Amino acid sequence: MSNEQIKGGLSHEKIETSNFLMIVLILITVSFGGLVEIVPLFFQKSTTEPIRGLEPYTAVQLAGRDVYIREGCYNCHSQMIRPFHAETLRYGHYSVAGEFVYDHPFQWGSKRTGPDLQRVGGRYSDDWHRIHLNNPRDLVPESIMPAYPWLEKNLVDAEAMPSHMKALRTVGVPYTDAQIASATEDVKGKTEMDALIAYLQVLGTHLK
Repeated sequence: MSNEQIKGGLSHEKIETSNFLMIVLILITVSFGGLVEIVPLFFQKSTTEPIRGLEPYTAVQLAGRDVYIREGCYNCHSQMIRPFHAETLRYGHYSVAGEFVYDHPFQWGSKRTGPDLQRVGGRYSDDWHRIHLNNPRDLVPESIMPAYPWLEKNLVDAEAMPSHMKALRTVGVPYTDAQIASATEDVKGKTEMDALIAYLQVLGTHLK
């Protein structure tokens, strides 16, 4: 059928020769496909309900998570163990959605310049982490991870924690008024190193 025979419709030629029309139709298609894929997940229990025993991060752990994100640790470390034998053999039980219900944003990913950290909690002592963060090559000579000595000197911004926890509560993290009220006191005097280690030590420990 020639283009002259198409009356009042959209021909391939008309779509492909109009950048604006092509962009609009692509956006409509991608938006519809995204809705079909994403919306059902909000009603699926396995993705919206926390696993048994999961607790929101304490004020110190939450401060450590902020440091983790600020320093770009996610650029080299994923927190998503795939359900493959080689992965579970090395890192532990594969990740499940219920572990990340209180994570905003979650730290999934596929970039692994360094090892996955989803099950690092409890594997090493606090002192090991402190030495490793201060200078990784003191423990792993071949490591290319940068050192973070300033974390030992910087104090956590204690005054910012209550408002941070209130914001998380609005998106579903069940912090109580008492936890929010005590947040400033809980992190007062803590270094960013202390907080980051506290965060690392809880990673993956709720899934037995």
